[in-house]
Amino acid sequence: MPEIKRISGLEILDSRGRPTVKATCELASGVVAQASVPSGASTGAAEALELRDREPRYRGLGCRKAAANLTGAINDLVSGREFSSQAEFDAALIALDGTTNKGRLGANAILGASLAFARAAAFEAGEPLYRYFSSLLRGEERISRPTINLFSGGKHAGGQVEIQDVLVMPQTPDDLDGALAMTAEIYACAAELCAERYGMRLLRADEGGLAPPVASPEAIFDLAMDAISRAGLEAGKEVALAVDVAASHFSDGERYSLGGQQLSPNEMIQRLKYWVDSYPIVSLEDGLAESDWLNWPKLKQVLGDRALIVGDDFLCTNLRVFSGRLRQKQRTRCC
Repeated sequence: MPEIKRISGLEILDSRGRPTVKATCELASGVVAQASVPSGASTGAAEALELRDREPRYRGLGCRKAAANLTGAINDLVSGREFSSQAEFDAALIALDGTTNKGRLGANAILGASLAFARAAAFEAGEPLYRYFSSLLRGEERISRPTINLFSGGKHAGGQVEIQDVLVMPQTPDDLDGALAMTAEIYACAAELCAERYGMRLLRADEGGLAPPVASPEAIFDLAMDAISRAGLEAGKEVALAVDVAASHFSDGERYSLGGQQLSPNEMIQRLKYWVDSYPIVSLEDGLAESDWLNWPKLKQVLGDRALIVGDDFLCTNLRVFSGRLRQKQRTRCC
């Protein structure tokens, strides 16, 4: 396994113009790899702590402390050492941090080091990164199909519609080049439709999606279907849709405020079912709020054999926070 010569950190700006961390991992063999850490506008309440400087510069979002932890404590731990696996390397970082939420070193510093080490290990082994990650899982040789942002709402686009992202997922090309070309054509057609129907210039939201002023989630799904059709493709056969609902952001813990309506959890599940019935949706992310533990099994039961049910905010990184909330919720319901 690779021997690490040094790890260092640097504060950089991400695609939103906000600070984040870039980690550099240099191996004794001379291989150098870097990784920057993504930072979402929408984050779960129980996610591991993203260490920020909390100083006036960059409105408190600076990452000099996290970068210093990479160059300092993390480098001191790993430099000159060999690690037998990615898991051993990650476990060493978690043990060094020693907190339940990665609050000492910062989850951004730990993730940056982990990703940079993974890239370096893959480079040294002479294999692409996806194959290196595949070897950590089940040995799958194929690249997963891409899901690429087409339309955005929620916190990614000023909330003109509650749901966060509508993405396209090419189904037919077996190569990434073909899938990207297909998606680019759909995106171009979507931009044309936005200009024709809304007089909208080609302006992109936080993660690259278009953000037309639609009146409802169904309207944005219809617009996606029209873009696919204009591209000369068949929705449901050649192209599917994936949706990041990000329901936590329009839930008060008991009900969901969607399109001017107040929906119970069961009504929200039926609304999601209607979407899957009406549109070629193969993946639903965060269809319910992160705190709605008791209803996630119902969502899985209703739609689990028809679409991939993805928990992002729900399946977060600090289990202790979530388990405590669940016990509190169960006590409340029982009493």
